[in-house]
Amino acid sequence: MALKKLTPDIVARAVGGRYVGPESARHAPITSVVRDDRHVTEGSLFVCIRGERVDGHDFAARAYVSGAACCLCQRTPPDAEDKPHVLVDSTLDALKALGEYYRRQLQIPVVGVTGSVGKTSAKEMIAAVLSTRYHVLKTEENLNNEIGVPLTLLSIQEEHEAAVVEMGISNFGEMRRIAKMVRPDICVITAIGHSHLENLGSLEGVLRAKAEVFEYMTPKGLAVLNGDDALLSQYDPGVPVVTFGMGARCDVRAESVRQRMDGPEPFVEFTVARGDARFDARVHAFGTHLVYGALAAAAVGNALGVPDEEIARGLMDFRPVGRRARVVSTGYITLIDDCYNANPTSMRAALTSLSALEGRKVALLGDMFELGEESDRLHREIGEFAARCGVDCLICCGQKAEFIFKGLISTGQEVEAWHFPLKAALISALPRLIRPGDNVLVKASHGMHFEELVQALEALR
Repeated sequence: MALKKLTPDIVARAVGGRYVGPESARHAPITSVVRDDRHVTEGSLFVCIRGERVDGHDFAARAYVSGAACCLCQRTPPDAEDKPHVLVDSTLDALKALGEYYRRQLQIPVVGVTGSVGKTSAKEMIAAVLSTRYHVLKTEENLNNEIGVPLTLLSIQEEHEAAVVEMGISNFGEMRRIAKMVRPDICVITAIGHSHLENLGSLEGVLRAKAEVFEYMTPKGLAVLNGDDALLSQYDPGVPVVTFGMGARCDVRAESVRQRMDGPEPFVEFTVARGDARFDARVHAFGTHLVYGALAAAAVGNALGVPDEEIARGLMDFRPVGRRARVVSTGYITLIDDCYNANPTSMRAALTSLSALEGRKVALLGDMFELGEESDRLHREIGEFAARCGVDCLICCGQKAEFIFKGLISTGQEVEAWHFPLKAALISALPRLIRPGDNVLVKASHGMHFEELVQALEALR
């Protein structure tokens, strides 16, 4: 596999930099673009990014030893004065400029995916659906920011026939900078929810920040929007729109949604309806809310010519990534590990899914970050919602999670409830709180590091 034509000379011209080094290396082919010297292979362009703790320039010499064809840097790397490198004022700005340049060379459909919740799952489902017909490049792991997005674009090879790029933001202006690189042919917005409110202020602010993407849609762009979302359903992006959801007015909708278990493995069955057309689908995942990602994938697949039977096959191939609704049968409990991240919307969805299970239902919940002035109220509302969902036991851990605990108590319902300020105390208490056969949901913002609790739960016997 190979990148589209990229050389040190082309890089210098694309980013407004200055090539320094042997003339014989000026037109050498670049085979990959990386920022981690451990990922350098023969022919790589190594981007020296200066972070808060690590300066990539300090690893340039090692990158050359590993086969780097060139380095992109702000100063001549130590002990590499005679090596090929491109000098720029800012390597971060240059990386974005290179991503933008490279995107303009592509003649394949690029799907951008954003939203307050569910964007990674939707990205994975869209890629699974498109992979039934195309050779697809997708965002790996969580490379969805201003560094990860250009690196994703620059990993598109000659052989790829479509790309699915996740776009994550936390402030105004970020989406504009990311979308300028991605220039999506199709843009999916999964939902507008309470996330990054410290910067964005309100749901309307979240929508405004996400909608910056439409300034950089390609001329024949298509918006794929959640038609059940109160704000998105009323929004006019200025391009053709396909809506998805459960509502009767959605262009692509789900009917007869059912959560089931196949032994220890959960799955959701439903019927996809589009006009008069119908086909049955199944997604191997925990939570009926994941149907929204599947519907978005069906809408994108349909727009790009994937037949219904192949859409269904692609959805069957999907599996959750990371700690996103991962279901584990430990032999002692059924553990729903959903501790990758959390906001009020995803918390409600996870609690709703937990409530559908048979047996004792335990919700182990932690702090939700970046909720701004609304944080206390939003945490309290999750506690009230947990009570309405019929949770048998609520265990809260963290400073803000105390408001989840208080919210449940305020309902007056007789639910076993606990609050632990620190994880260490909770881990010690788990053997007396958790019973054999329990269904245990673990969810909190990523910074709470609840994977430590998951490990303790997996060890219970």
